[in-house]
Amino acid sequence: MKHLLTYFIAIVSGIIGVFAFSPFDYWAMAYLSLLGLLYVAKSAKKSTALLGTFLWAMGFFCFGVSWLNVSIHQFGGASLGVSYFLVALLSAYLALYPMLFTYLVQRFQVQSAVIFAAIWTFTEFLRGWVLTGFPWLQFGYTQIDSPFAGIAPIFGVDGLTFFTVWGSAVIFNGVLALVKEKNLKLLLANGLLLATVGGLAACAQKITFVKPVEDKAITITLAQGNIEQNLKWDPEYFYSTLEIYQKLIAENLGKSDLIILPESALPTLENHIVPFFESLERAAKEQNTEMMIGTVYQHEQSGKLLNSIVTVGNPDFPYHLSTNNRYSKHHLVPFGEYVPLEKWLRPLNSVFNLPMSAFQRGEAIQPSLMAKQRAFSPAICYEIIFGEQVRENLKKETDYLLTISNDAWFGDSIGPWQHLQMARMRALELGKPLIRATNTGISVFIGERGEILAQAPQFVETTLSYNIAPTEGKTPYSVLGNMPLYGLSLLFLMLRGLMTYVHRRMNLS
Repeated sequence: MKHLLTYFIAIVSGIIGVFAFSPFDYWAMAYLSLLGLLYVAKSAKKSTALLGTFLWAMGFFCFGVSWLNVSIHQFGGASLGVSYFLVALLSAYLALYPMLFTYLVQRFQVQSAVIFAAIWTFTEFLRGWVLTGFPWLQFGYTQIDSPFAGIAPIFGVDGLTFFTVWGSAVIFNGVLALVKEKNLKLLLANGLLLATVGGLAACAQKITFVKPVEDKAITITLAQGNIEQNLKWDPEYFYSTLEIYQKLIAENLGKSDLIILPESALPTLENHIVPFFESLERAAKEQNTEMMIGTVYQHEQSGKLLNSIVTVGNPDFPYHLSTNNRYSKHHLVPFGEYVPLEKWLRPLNSVFNLPMSAFQRGEAIQPSLMAKQRAFSPAICYEIIFGEQVRENLKKETDYLLTISNDAWFGDSIGPWQHLQMARMRALELGKPLIRATNTGISVFIGERGEILAQAPQFVETTLSYNIAPTEGKTPYSVLGNMPLYGLSLLFLMLRGLMTYVHRRMNLS
């Protein structure tokens, strides 16, 4: 009977963890979810704890990444049953990392709150690295609107995740001390520790590492074409797409300094419509308005198919296919933009043959995109979730972060909102304003503290303009990345190992 209660707590606490993320944004739910996981992980029997953790993770990930079903079923051509099975299969894989956490907690009989957090940091690192990584639904993202968001510019989203797990573990240990040991002193000690560190974390919110440079502000327009995904790659709809974007561009030529179109805005090879881009180049120069356009581009020498952003109308970089003022996506989506083991997988099912699923990688580190003598550090769609990659592409001269996306793949689901939340975190971590242009939404301007400055409605053909200033200064995270957090986590683990060793030697003597 106790086992059934443990499994019930596991499933419920896993599911409620998703409500801490956007679009729900009940950030305190993250702590409740982790409290449930810690209760399960500390269950007496290892087998019960591991199965309970698996159920926690299945509840958490099946609900949290359920939006994948939309692209697999509606646009991949898979049946509803197959699409749900694939989401469950991915969730089962992702469950391995929380299970590793529980195994280590059980194996080393962990009691210390900070060691819980250090082990979780290790398992989350693996989740974001193995098989190119899938660091979606890190609990640190849930805290972007909490009083503790000031940790992010210092330690990044991983540091916020560490804090969230640590805080949950302190609460867990405090409750355990009262319920099992009836130790009021230990409860008060944990409460005091939590209040002290939580207060310091909240105070970090008031530290200012960067400041806007208002005299360098430019007016940027985001063109949101709202092309339905089932029409986007339809050849018969191609000219309608061109007309939509021509109209949105024409309405803002001469009014904005820069117009940005979303990922693969024009659904054909850029190489096939060079005259169209050349006409945009002439119009842009006449009106003194530059453009950035998401394109599908085939490299002329290597033949690589690239998911790309190219600039038009820049006097220093005149438009042509081989322009240096171009960015090509490096971190591709498995199965969406490339198919691992494609020789064997592509013939199996249409789900492995999504439109434009044969891209090749761009370089990991690329120059800034230049427009209006401002430097933009770009990331295309999925790449924005990889904080270290975005940080490594940050340059001394970077004025803005830029991300373009096509979240129409995920319809009216929670996926685009989670994606936006991660983009907001990149702005907060690096202290740079972020511009996000998307096909169906959510197109936004984000300030250097992760706040939304202006937002276009979802699923509407529209434009969004904003006069946005770059910032000067650097956050600690932008300089040091995750190294301080990983160093501290390793130090905590080494000290724990040393204390265990000394304790055993003393007992032996």
